[in-house]
Amino acid sequence: MTSPVLKHAKKVLKVERDALDLLLRRVDRRFEKAVELLKRCEGRVVVTGMGKPGIIGQKISATLSSLGVPSLWLHPAEAAHGDLGKVTPQDVVIALSHSGETDEVLHLLPVLNRLGAKLIAITANAHSRLARSSDVAIPTYVKDEASSWGLVPTASTTAMLALGDALALELARQKGFTATDFAQLHPGGSLGKQLTLRVEDLMRRGASNPVVSSGATVKKVLLAITRARAGSAAVVDAKGRLIGIFTDGDLRRRIETDPQILKRKVSVCMTRAPKTLPVGHLAVEALKILRSHKIDEIPIVDAKGAPAGLLDVQDLLKAGLV
Repeated sequence: MTSPVLKHAKKVLKVERDALDLLLRRVDRRFEKAVELLKRCEGRVVVTGMGKPGIIGQKISATLSSLGVPSLWLHPAEAAHGDLGKVTPQDVVIALSHSGETDEVLHLLPVLNRLGAKLIAITANAHSRLARSSDVAIPTYVKDEASSWGLVPTASTTAMLALGDALALELARQKGFTATDFAQLHPGGSLGKQLTLRVEDLMRRGASNPVVSSGATVKKVLLAITRARAGSAAVVDAKGRLIGIFTDGDLRRRIETDPQILKRKVSVCMTRAPKTLPVGHLAVEALKILRSHKIDEIPIVDAKGAPAGLLDVQDLLKAGLV
């Protein structure tokens, strides 16, 4: 038997889902006109709204900015006390109001009209003063909220949020905004790191990148690895080109069967032709190689095949790529 708590939760979710279903069925040419206005905008997209719709407006503005559309949030009450100076004739204003009769929002209309800024209204009341004063009014169609009193903004703000997301994403699509563009605006995010961090940004260099000659003994190589606090060493030929890698795994595989392993030349024990990546490649490519081949380190080589650095899975972990 469903508990009263879950029963009520499902009722709330159903009301909000039904609001989105209705919006999905009825969204029409007015949405397209709004996108066209936004696409032609030569200034910024200014988003405003009072109370809970205002909070939704802040999210819509943030989403637009994250998609390369210059946007700012304007509190309607503060706007009436000087912040309207932020709005220019080149801007497009998106005003959110469930009733379309919110006083603080309506007080902005005469000034916006004098400025010549275009206005997009998102409201449930297509006959409201806000809707009638706008260049485009997109109805949310929401009549009932999810609360038992029908007063708490729930379904109405969900519909506003969904419309804002749809506007922002369609505008980004038409402008040709790509995942790479998104990464440039989100260098600290996971996607940004995947599309911007290169192996040379993370690889170990110099003393932290042990490089030994093929004639060095395993003991000498182990000392070099220990000093570098690494898990492997790059092995090079007489011309400095990478020919192999010696790892902890190579040592473990040989030590039980060869008591003289520490005296052997590393060229006898190393892993030949190891997986490598050239300088300039994305760090996420290194991660894919490490995962697919179940290894912990990958040498990074320069144009001549010489070891330029060492990339360890721990380096990728610290960078937030794992």
